[in-house]
Amino acid sequence: MTIVSNDPTWWPGINPYRDLSYFIVAAFVVVVYDWALTFGQELELIWRQRWSLMTILYLGVRYLGILYTVLDTVGSVPTITVTDAGCRMLFIICNWASVLAFVMVCVITITRLHAMHQQSGKILIFLIVAFLADNIFNGVVAIMTTIHASGEELILSGTYQCSIGNTEVVALLNSITWVFAIAWEALALCLAAWIAVKHFRELRRHSTGRIIEDCFTVLMKTHLLYFASFVAVSCFALVVFFSPVPSMDQYSLGINICLGVLQILTSVQMFVLGPRLILAIREYYAKLVVDSDAATGMTSIAFQERVHISTGSGV
Repeated sequence: MTIVSNDPTWWPGINPYRDLSYFIVAAFVVVVYDWALTFGQELELIWRQRWSLMTILYLGVRYLGILYTVLDTVGSVPTITVTDAGCRMLFIICNWASVLAFVMVCVITITRLHAMHQQSGKILIFLIVAFLADNIFNGVVAIMTTIHASGEELILSGTYQCSIGNTEVVALLNSITWVFAIAWEALALCLAAWIAVKHFRELRRHSTGRIIEDCFTVLMKTHLLYFASFVAVSCFALVVFFSPVPSMDQYSLGINICLGVLQILTSVQMFVLGPRLILAIREYYAKLVVDSDAATGMTSIAFQERVHISTGSGV
């Protein structure tokens, strides 16, 4: 039921809600700007190439991210009105979009690690088991969140707010999903660092050349940037979800800033750096195909895909 009120007791929550909406709009701008910035590469390296699992994952993460930020902006800007049902629907779609995007980024990570570990069957099985454990839990929590979520529009002193209600158990489970996500990312980072150190030691010992070394450098750079962003996101998430905040301080400037920064960092980590995990390696491999006859040595690392460059003849 929509609540309409001009009661001054609601005022302490109006400005923080408006301030948070600025961060949400900023997250939308960052995601769309990155999409526009890389659209030329996307057109050449994704749309014009042979379709594969990586193509689907890239497009899924990229455009789910745009959908997520658009809907989140619509539900958060205090000058846009939506109904009670609209508030609930926006929340549910955004929640499932983030769950699906996380699944896709996990699959991208598994594919990269499997290739880096020379297609080791044991590593693949280990990663799949960890992936299923994490994402089955996330799926169950998402279903419970969908079932118990309630939406309510608040019209307070001429501003519009979406209020989402849920049970305390579901709220706690949603916080725990961050713990499992952190564990997954830490595991992926350890496996990437382990094989990178092992590989560079072998290069020093045998001096096998520059091509594979450069590819591993690209892989590790994108991995490290992605994991660094996830560490920042995780720190803010742990502060927001697990630090005791008295009810009188729930509208404080500090909490607002943490929530806003968390919103931006989450969008960047998932919907900007996630697609770039694929885009960076495809761009590098495409340059090898054009500039070097040794590009065939990269096949097993570049997701076992051949990239075709539009030069009049297929490569």
